[in-house]
Amino acid sequence: MTVRAVLPALAAALLAACTTAGPDYHRPADAIADRPQARQDFVSGDAAAFRPAPVPDRWWQLYRDPALDRLIADALAHNTDLRVAAANVARAQAARDLARSDRQPQTALQGAGAYGQRSAEEELLPGAALPANFVYSGGAAVSYQIDLVGQIARAVEAADADLATTQAARDGVRVVVAADTTRAYLAACSAAREIAVAERALALQRRTTDLTRRLVRAGRGISLDTTRSAAQEAQVRATLPGLLAARQLALFRLATLTGHPPAQIDAAAAACTAEPTLDRPIPIGDGAALIARRPDIRQAEWRLHASTARLGVATANLYPRVSLGASLGSVGLARNLFAGDTFKFSLGPLINWEFPNRTRVRARIAATQAEIDADYARFDGTVLEALRETESALTIYARDLDRAAALRDARAQADRAARDAETLFRAGRSGFLSVLDAQRTAITAEQTLAAAESRLAADQVQLFLALGGGWQQG
Repeated sequence: MTVRAVLPALAAALLAACTTAGPDYHRPADAIADRPQARQDFVSGDAAAFRPAPVPDRWWQLYRDPALDRLIADALAHNTDLRVAAANVARAQAARDLARSDRQPQTALQGAGAYGQRSAEEELLPGAALPANFVYSGGAAVSYQIDLVGQIARAVEAADADLATTQAARDGVRVVVAADTTRAYLAACSAAREIAVAERALALQRRTTDLTRRLVRAGRGISLDTTRSAAQEAQVRATLPGLLAARQLALFRLATLTGHPPAQIDAAAAACTAEPTLDRPIPIGDGAALIARRPDIRQAEWRLHASTARLGVATANLYPRVSLGASLGSVGLARNLFAGDTFKFSLGPLINWEFPNRTRVRARIAATQAEIDADYARFDGTVLEALRETESALTIYARDLDRAAALRDARAQADRAARDAETLFRAGRSGFLSVLDAQRTAITAEQTLAAAESRLAADQVQLFLALGGGWQQG
């Protein structure tokens, strides 16, 4: 290629240097995150159990349980998933520092020594007896890449966005760890409460069985009543092993979440007999606050930002890459080390340009643009999923509150029916079968309500998890 042909291309590249290659990042104008329907109050948030106040950072403190506060602080300090997330952030910081180092002059030092003999044929001196000697070489070089079209700037921007992506992922892990720790603690406490309910039911049924035996001995009953009561007692007793296992599994889970072996069970959690409850409506905010708060949404947008910056890196390859460099060296026989005629140097720009083969560069640009399109779709999908999760959690909690209220009424009616059936039996106005049936209904109602209240505790945690709080430091 002639100088006359190269000069126009260089001139165009220098004009392009006035701008940075590739587009600056802006959230797409039609992003779902900015639609009014995504930023409004929640469709399912109008129940009395909710209020539109901002979600507190440390939402678990709404339970006012010091043991729970301590467990979450322990988990956030020692959880192994969080340690992995912290390491990932450190790795991203190192990659960011590496990208920034390209803005600085690069230096290199070289030195070598050897004993050898040159080839006479290589020196075009066939038959000559070239001597063998000790030779050396050494040098130093410095170079600096001129960021002609902002390729380095875009690479640094991408690295910064990658770091922010990793930090958002770490925040997401904090959200999950806080929620899982709360869930495990509440599960252990709820299981203990359900165990107490089952034990009271078992004691009641045991007294009924003893009563039937006394009645049979007194000639006022039949052995079939004793058998039925004993069978009902065995059914109630059969619920205990599952509840005991659930409580123990929750305690094991809690120990693991806080970074301890399963054998190191927290004493306060093991002593808990009933889960803490919320004494006020749950603050839920609105869609705009949710989008700003959830780490997974932030992570998805930073990933889109990084892809956009990499498009600038790929686009910059359409233009020359100019580096300024200088080198100084000394090469010669060892006995003439650093003699005047052993020195050499060079100084000047180095232009590197993939030209005229620009097809490969444009293929890389097309691939990067496709990645941007995919990351944009993921960003929209993350926003939609966050809104769906929150609306679903709100709906489930509100309906489970209604169910628990109905079950409390059913338990009250069943308890009244059981007392009436026993009164009628003692007065000789009904058989013992009606007593057993009424007691079975009362016990079932009590245990069903206990399970429903445990589910409400789990629903609360799921709602707070969907709302995305708990990642903030401090």
